[in-house]
Amino acid sequence: MALKIGSLSVASGVVQSPMAQCTDLAFRMVGRERGMEFAFLEMLSAHALLRNNAKTLRLMRSIPGDRPLGAQLVGCDPGVMAEAAAAVEEEGFELLDLNLGCPVPKVVAGGEGGGSALLAKPDKAEAIFRSVARALKRIPLTVKMRIGYQDPTGAEAVDIARRAQDSGVAAVCVHGRTRVQRYTGKADYAAIGRVKAAVSIPVIGNGDVYTGEDARRLVRESGCDGVMIGRGALGNPWIYRDAAAALAGAEAPAPPTLEEKRSALLRHLELELEHSEERMVVLQMRRVACWYFAGYPGSAAFREAVCRSENAALTRSLIEGFGKGEGG
Repeated sequence: MALKIGSLSVASGVVQSPMAQCTDLAFRMVGRERGMEFAFLEMLSAHALLRNNAKTLRLMRSIPGDRPLGAQLVGCDPGVMAEAAAAVEEEGFELLDLNLGCPVPKVVAGGEGGGSALLAKPDKAEAIFRSVARALKRIPLTVKMRIGYQDPTGAEAVDIARRAQDSGVAAVCVHGRTRVQRYTGKADYAAIGRVKAAVSIPVIGNGDVYTGEDARRLVRESGCDGVMIGRGALGNPWIYRDAAAALAGAEAPAPPTLEEKRSALLRHLELELEHSEERMVVLQMRRVACWYFAGYPGSAAFREAVCRSENAALTRSLIEGFGKGEGG
């Protein structure tokens, strides 16, 4: 299921969503080694980027094998967003996305309201689209949104998508929940389908994709042109090959064994250590390690042990021992 967004082609039709504190360089490289084709950085604040904020600049780190790669900006000032977009393009990313989907209060309430708050301010959203589209010279522009701020019908997303299309946006991604829902309830694929029916640019569906069959159902029920993976990739870098196979009508790959999960998690740890200081890696692995072994016997005890670990050697030992009568 090929997906074409301006100058960018994604043969599998599967892309990885930007996720704060999740889609860092180590996460992306583990995924790419197991089938990920296209991914986003973590969300970037336009204001922080223009201030050369050290944390924001760290989020933009990449390596040659980490391609193709997109960046996503969040903000609510058209001029600031345009200036930040130009800076992103100069860094060599293949695509820029604008965030109209984040439901987190500090983003929605920041300044005049960014993220999903813009769904309730279509005129302001359109001003941002036009300003950023004028600023970009080479790479395509996309918009990621929810089906609405609080209206579950998808009408708000339809309006925003049409304005995006008229402003020169190359594609839109729609998460099948409202801002008010945040991550509760189920994603509404029919509402995504209403957006698809309203525009001629590609529409990428997002929400509740945890298996290859979920990806196929999303396309079948919404008619979308591509699938965006979100939380379904946490601890499951095999989701990309599973989704690609399902969309291609191919036989489902065998699920990963515990040994394969253990190996992937150890690789995740080593990649984190290559690019961050040990203290930060140990803290990060308290979250990451639990993704991989969720649902296995002994996972609760493993989580407690990893959260007590204060050095990478112990964390590594706990991972190596999980399921062998040691780490779990």
